Amino acid sequence: MWTQIDTHISQVTGEKFQSQQRRSVGGGCINQGYAVSNGEITYFVKQNLASQVAMFEAEALGLKEMLATASIRIPKPICWGTADNSSYIVLEWLELGSGNSNSWQEMGRKLAAMHKASSSQGFGWKINNTIGSTPQINTWTADWTEFYIKHRLGYQFQLARQRGGNFPKEDKLLAMIPELLADRHVQPSLVHGDLWGGNAGCTASGEPVIFDPATYFADREVDIAMTELFGGFPAAFYKGYNEVFPLDAGYEQRKTLYNLYHILNHFNLFGGSYDSQANRMIDQILR
Repeated sequence: MWTQIDTHISQVTGEKFQSQQRRSVGGGCINQGYAVSNGEITYFVKQNLASQVAMFEAEALGLKEMLATASIRIPKPICWGTADNSSYIVLEWLELGSGNSNSWQEMGRKLAAMHKASSSQGFGWKINNTIGSTPQINTWTADWTEFYIKHRLGYQFQLARQRGGNFPKEDKLLAMIPELLADRHVQPSLVHGDLWGGNAGCTASGEPVIFDPATYFADREVDIAMTELFGGFPAAFYKGYNEVFPLDAGYEQRKTLYNLYHILNHFNLFGGSYDSQANRMIDQILR
């Protein structure tokens, strides 16, 4: 497998690459990750089953879409494909550090700049991708409320019921979403789509970087809401974001609705108590 990956890297870059060192690094809970080096150049390689190659293709296209905005640092996708019984994606290696308050303020500013990239086709994206390993449906839709009900919450509820989840107030919630999202004209923004602390950081030089996207065009608040879901980003991040692209009134009420998508997805991925957490969030939204 590694010989085939080395050959693919060589073909794409135009420079012969023969890996001499491979070490396992964090690839998240979905993939295996490796730092692969020839002694001079290092790449980050994520690996999964061969059947998952479409997931890596979508990730590469999402990274390219974000890179095209020339707003925030994104690891460049080098190549992707299958080798033996595995699928893989090769990415630019970025050495991460801790960053400081200035780094996180700049992260906010640069994410806001990326969110200003829009689409005339509405909400969604050119292909479906994944959120974790769950399919994420991105059918182009003109209306944000319709998109969010059908392709985000509705789809996750459907999967969760198949998994044995019980959500007594699901129908009441879905019926109320038009009211919850009314009185606000939402422009499609290019979003990362899975922006929690594990998918953002700073390089060793302090430059902010985001990675592992679930890219699509959405209400930009879905990204900001998720940054608050698992502990929150530093306060400097939100300060920087609002300097460039201030959040609309009512965001504090909408963020729980947007984060419900991710909690339902966690139930579909991991089970456990996430259904209870989802029901508590539904009760909070309906109050």
